[in-house]
Amino acid sequence: MATKTAEELLALGLRDRWYPLCPSGTVKRGELTRIERAGEQLLLWRDSAGVVHVQEDRCPHRGARLSLGVHMGDRVACNYHGVQVDGDGVVVSVPGSPGCALEGRPALRTFPAQEHAGAVFAWFGLDEAAEPTPLQVPDPIAGGEWDNFLCYVEWDAPYGYSLDNLLDPMHGAFLHRNSHTMFGGKREAVFQIRAIDDGFVFEKTDQRGVNFDWVQLTDAGAQWVTLDIPYPETAGPGGAFTIVAALCAINETQHAAFFWRCRKVSGWERDSWRVLYRNRLEARHWAVLEQDREMAEAMPLDAWDRENLYQHDIALVRMRRLLRSEARRQAAALAAPPAAPAPAAPVPAPTR
Repeated sequence: MATKTAEELLALGLRDRWYPLCPSGTVKRGELTRIERAGEQLLLWRDSAGVVHVQEDRCPHRGARLSLGVHMGDRVACNYHGVQVDGDGVVVSVPGSPGCALEGRPALRTFPAQEHAGAVFAWFGLDEAAEPTPLQVPDPIAGGEWDNFLCYVEWDAPYGYSLDNLLDPMHGAFLHRNSHTMFGGKREAVFQIRAIDDGFVFEKTDQRGVNFDWVQLTDAGAQWVTLDIPYPETAGPGGAFTIVAALCAINETQHAAFFWRCRKVSGWERDSWRVLYRNRLEARHWAVLEQDREMAEAMPLDAWDRENLYQHDIALVRMRRLLRSEARRQAAALAAPPAAPAPAAPVPAPTR
């Protein structure tokens, strides 16, 4: 991939990560879908078997937008000169010059892609040829005893602002004070950070199960934020309301956010929860999310340069240090010259 500075990686997302791109329903059979994610112009499409493909939206011939082309079942044809590429990025036909050197070449950058929990994920690797790590998802969106609804939004704010918001339990007691779930609890707290494998938990030391009281950040091939919101009995079966969140930068000033709203329910309780959510609870959650959107989009782009943090913000400090350290490492790796090929083995002298 092209060289990027540490600041660009921080703004657009670290590499060697899986990122959710869009809800699965965005990519329809027989259609070509163009989106921007992590600063990359992408083409998404499904082949005749329904498998989703994520590729650079750039014809390998002259750079025209493939998304303006023609879906041909298991290949895409550029509308400019008819060049056809398959789901692996291989040029399978050049109608204007059959048999030319371009045919048969893997010439289009193709991103490993998977679908899970109603979303399309893609791997953005430092080394485009390297195999991705397995996509591991948190238990609440892995199926089994858990059920979920995906809430998807696109906001006009840097993705870091939403990550800050998710790692800030204290704002629930103020910004969301009048919501149907976060009206209780104290407005002051002392927090602690507890290390876990591949991340940390940020939690109040003197309150649990009352408000937005803890949050967990996990970064292992993908970045996940998990938290619980206490639910009253009137919200039906399933215990606490769990949110699994993942973010993807669109560009430096916009991002896509995925919020899976989960409960641990099965059998008749699952049916009851789904009906209750759709008919009563969903609109209330959208109202809470709208409060977050208004706050994030109104923040100035230099907010981080002029902030004054205190004890409630220690998770933000920890998270930003981790991201900056990794961004510097990745930027250095991208800037390093390619390794020289190993010298050829000497040819043994012929024997008589």
